[in-house]
Amino acid sequence: MTIAIAVEKTPLAADPSGVIRVAQTRVTLDTVVTAFLEGCTPEEIKEQYPALQLSDIYLVIGYYLRHQDEVNTYLAERQQQANLIRQDIEQRFSPVGIRDRLLARHNQR
Repeated sequence: MTIAIAVEKTPLAADPSGVIRVAQTRVTLDTVVTAFLEGCTPEEIKEQYPALQLSDIYLVIGYYLRHQDEVNTYLAERQQQANLIRQDIEQRFSPVGIRDRLLARHNQR
């Protein structure tokens, strides 16, 4: 018996805003890699994100392991973007005292 060895395409694609998503889902590369780095198994990741196929999770982890430098650079850039967005939002909408304001608004009803 001969096994046909085929090259599997990595199920990653960038959306229009440049975010890399897994297998045409809303789950990002960031999510899968972070879960993996936190010690989750592919099966545990599948439980957390049922939209993903287990085989796609293994392929994404394999891609990460082969391209750690590039993926880590991408993740660092995404974290920097997130920090800038958070700072902008916090400047426009101060989070200081928000709980008290929300409780006061709730109690007025």
